[in-house]
Amino acid sequence: MRSEDWEPYYVRILAYFGFSREDDERSAEILSSLLKRDDIALLEATIRGKDCIVCGNARSLPADIKKTDFTGKVVIAADAAASVLFSKGIRPDIVLSDMDGMDDDFLAMNDAGTILVLHAHGDNIPQVRSWVPKVRGPIVGTTQSTPLSNVYNFGGFSDGDRCVFAAHEFGANSVELIGFDLDDKNVDPVKHGKLMIARKLLKLAGHDV
Repeated sequence: MRSEDWEPYYVRILAYFGFSREDDERSAEILSSLLKRDDIALLEATIRGKDCIVCGNARSLPADIKKTDFTGKVVIAADAAASVLFSKGIRPDIVLSDMDGMDDDFLAMNDAGTILVLHAHGDNIPQVRSWVPKVRGPIVGTTQSTPLSNVYNFGGFSDGDRCVFAAHEFGANSVELIGFDLDDKNVDPVKHGKLMIARKLLKLAGHDV
């Protein structure tokens, strides 16, 4: 999705949650300054023409993993879903994360070749400063606001729907979703709002979840 096409959705999200565009843009600028390289070409090559499985971090994920055939598929994980997969012996090819659920497992996966697509927003500047300098393997920066030369905006808001938007952006042959529960009632009001928006965005991307 082009950033100008994403803009109307982004403006509505800012208004709904009361988020600050200025804070989002400041975080993106900090991320940009900390990135040692830009592996966007590798990200595209990993996805284009491939069958992809996007893994959300719903409580159903462990059960979904057991009944999913990952053979020959590109595995894309949303934030902490990566650790669940890793604990089951599956190293994701790509992880999209705003670093809320990031831990040292992410660095181990990255050292082994997992592409970390790390996202800057107004509320995670401390995580950006802490984690990005530790990344030694392939890395791509993203933002939900105005893109920069080395910080991209593929559309999407939460980690899960951003995974889906990225897969489509780079020409995946197919995109299968597991570990998504947009009807989870055991969440706080902010998370509920994010799930509601994720459903609308996923439908925009062609996935009726």
